[in-house]
Amino acid sequence: MSQDLDPYIFTSNSLPNDPRFLPPLANGLLGWRVYNDIMHMGGVYNGEGGHCHRADVPCPLAVKVETEDPAQHSYTLDTHTGIFTHTLTSASVNISQSLYSHRFYPNIMVMEVLLARQVTSAEPVTVHLDSSFTPQSKDIVFECGPDYKGARHIQGQTTTAEFPGGSCPTVHLIWTPVPPTVTLLPKQPQARWGFILVVANSLDAAEAFYDEGLRLMATGDLRPSHEKAWKELWLQSQVEVTGSESLCKALIGCLFYLLSACPSIHDTSSSFGGISPGGLSNGGDGQDYWGHVFWDQDIWMYPGIALFYPKLARAVLEYRVGTADGARDNARKQGYMGLKFPWESAVSGREVCPDDVYGQQEIHINGDVTLAFQHYLYLTEDLSMFTEGRGSEVVFGVADYWISRVTWQPQDQTYHILGVMPPDEYYSNINNSVYTNAAAKLSLQFAVELAALLQHPAPKEWQEVAQRIKIPFDPESQYHPEFDGYIKGQPVKQADTVMLGYPLGLPMSAEVRRNDLEAYEPVTDPKGPAMTWGMFAIGWLELGEAEKSQHLLEKCFENIQGPFQVWSESSDGSGAVNFLTGMGGFLQAVLFGYTGFRVQKGCLAFSPLLPDDICELCVRGVNYLGSQMDWLLRKEEVCIIVREKGRCAQNTKSFKLEVVLKTSGVKIPLTPGQPVTFPREPGCVRKMESTSSCWPL
Repeated sequence: MSQDLDPYIFTSNSLPNDPRFLPPLANGLLGWRVYNDIMHMGGVYNGEGGHCHRADVPCPLAVKVETEDPAQHSYTLDTHTGIFTHTLTSASVNISQSLYSHRFYPNIMVMEVLLARQVTSAEPVTVHLDSSFTPQSKDIVFECGPDYKGARHIQGQTTTAEFPGGSCPTVHLIWTPVPPTVTLLPKQPQARWGFILVVANSLDAAEAFYDEGLRLMATGDLRPSHEKAWKELWLQSQVEVTGSESLCKALIGCLFYLLSACPSIHDTSSSFGGISPGGLSNGGDGQDYWGHVFWDQDIWMYPGIALFYPKLARAVLEYRVGTADGARDNARKQGYMGLKFPWESAVSGREVCPDDVYGQQEIHINGDVTLAFQHYLYLTEDLSMFTEGRGSEVVFGVADYWISRVTWQPQDQTYHILGVMPPDEYYSNINNSVYTNAAAKLSLQFAVELAALLQHPAPKEWQEVAQRIKIPFDPESQYHPEFDGYIKGQPVKQADTVMLGYPLGLPMSAEVRRNDLEAYEPVTDPKGPAMTWGMFAIGWLELGEAEKSQHLLEKCFENIQGPFQVWSESSDGSGAVNFLTGMGGFLQAVLFGYTGFRVQKGCLAFSPLLPDDICELCVRGVNYLGSQMDWLLRKEEVCIIVREKGRCAQNTKSFKLEVVLKTSGVKIPLTPGQPVTFPREPGCVRKMESTSSCWPL
């Protein structure tokens, strides 16, 4: 397939005018924007409290290839392989510079330079390697170490810990020296140079990874092992549409950058540092939210990844488990029980938000975290995450926080949550944010459910508060006010109340769902963050309004900055760059909108609906209860193929999967390798369920 036709290959003859939109190359541990003289390492922050930010690490691969002869330039990001290539073609020589963050060995980054003659000549060809690298950082005090096997070595430590008494991480860099020029000798048809950079937290680890890099170079396996790891990832997921090239390319870009922010599926170190709104390539002091982890990870980025990759989903949950001690400290400082996850998180789980009002009031983060754990259990039935993995500690700790945070109001005989900031950050110190209260209700209900599953005694207050917490509702207008005192028509920053239907799944009639959408769509800030319109799109798809949904989803394209499909937070290009939050919302609009997927207890419900300009949607690699399956949605029919039959996480025997058609009650068994096709029947909600389950009857 040619590059011009392959939607996985992003190509341009020029670089973006704004260097912020150069493509990020990341692998879950190391993140870098090509040509930038700084990079970042997961878990390496500098600064205390609100001054905490990703520590700038100098990048020795900040090199541009230049030639004295006139040349045509081409810049390509191949998302099949995660490799960025700059190609220069002149009359005499073809020059190729390739850059990648190794997908299998996350401590390694690579630059390769290939010179190939166009014609035989006795003249040498010299190419300049223009480096902007300096071995210095404003966050890390580096000093030179002894060379290692011909490689340069610097080591340093961040200057300020995240909290008093905390540790300052150490960083070691070992890299192949980059000469100012490389030369193709007379009559030599071609030559290749390889440069590797290793970043690690200890000298022993850095030397071991550099040795591994040398071994891979010697055997010719350095690039193939990287490409194989990306191929393995793509074999487990695919989201493609027929009918809209721009939509197809956007979806591929979203999934590529989200996967780039995640660790290797082979990584068992449990040292993943979470996903920040701008990914690992951004987040230095004062930019892109300082590289902190928000609700963006759990609500916006996580669902699209969890649908395909249970290992990566678990890594996100393990990040939250690893910050539980900090969350407990946050709750104690606020005067409450249990766990209070920070609005902005780094390594410890203590609050690092620069503005205290968000850390104190935007407490819906607790419900967002619990929802991710619930989503994982329903998708996998993996109870080990909640026992040995300590996930129950998170779910129960959040429940304890809610019962200590609510206030009983005898006037209306309900529990209130006072003095909060909703997801709509235009308002603060308000009472009974409908999203916050609904998230609290659902997380308390899940805590009760999980306690029963684990045979753990649940405090009666969990159920009592869940049943009697106030969910603001206007019976006259039949809609949900955003909070107590909200006046219909007041401006809204972003998706908030409309998220009650999805992802929270709060029960409501179709009339109320429609009224909520119609109330908030016209007053939502058009310059608000990119993920908002995806939630409106999902809402309209629920109501069968495919074309209205598509119109709203198309607004997201204004946030995609060409030519490398890098998102900005706002449509004018401002805000966070490589905005993974927006990508996550956009991906969910397709994965949970067009398909109607809803991850529920005991089943995966679906209700497909495609807009007129989409002929078909292919979703490959959905992982439900350990079974991998492919879905093909066409205008008139749905086809499901189970590729690999899974096992119930709690039982050793295989289980059966079947599709249950709601309108007729017909049950269609799913057998691995045998496609099942049935009419789409607009408006018919179906579900896929297992006939044996770890859930108690």
